[in-house]
Amino acid sequence: MESITPEWEARVEELWERLDEFDENAFVAAVDALVTELPENSATGAFERAGARDSAGRTAEAIPLYRFALAADQDAEGLDPSRRRQATIQLASSLRALGQTEESVELLAAESRRPSDELDDAVAGFLALALADSGREREAVSVALTALAAHLTRYRRSLTAYAAGLS
Repeated sequence: MESITPEWEARVEELWERLDEFDENAFVAAVDALVTELPENSATGAFERAGARDSAGRTAEAIPLYRFALAADQDAEGLDPSRRRQATIQLASSLRALGQTEESVELLAAESRRPSDELDDAVAGFLALALADSGREREAVSVALTALAAHLTRYRRSLTAYAAGLS
C-alpha cells in the first residue's frame, strides 16, 4: 500500500469538501496539481484524478484512470482498502453511465462478495442500478430490498425473504 502523508490526505479531503466552490475544469486542475506531489505512477493519484474527472462529467476520461488505480492495487504500492472499494464502485458506475452495464454488474457483484464494510450499501445501490439498466429489474429490486432490510428494526426477516424470492 502507498504511504500517503496525513497532511496530503487532509488537503485532498479538504479539496473534495470544497468541490462546489470550483467550476469543473478548475477542480480537475486543482486535483491534478495536488497529485503531482505523489510518485508518478501512484495508484492513489490515479484514483483521485479519476474521481475529479467523473465529478466534472468527464466519465470517459475517468475510466482508464480507475482501471490503472485498480491494476496498481495488485502491487504492494496500491490503494488503501477504502479507496480500492471506492474505485471499484466508481468505475462500475462510470461504465454503467456509458452503457457498459454487464461489466458494471460483474464488478459490483464481485465486490458484494468481498468482506463487509461501511460501503456495502453503496455497492448494493449501484449494483441495483446496473442490474436494472441491464434488464434485470427483479434482481435489482431484490438487491435493493436486501440492503434496506438490514436497517429495519421490524419486518427485517419478512422483507429479506420476499427479496430473496425476487431473484
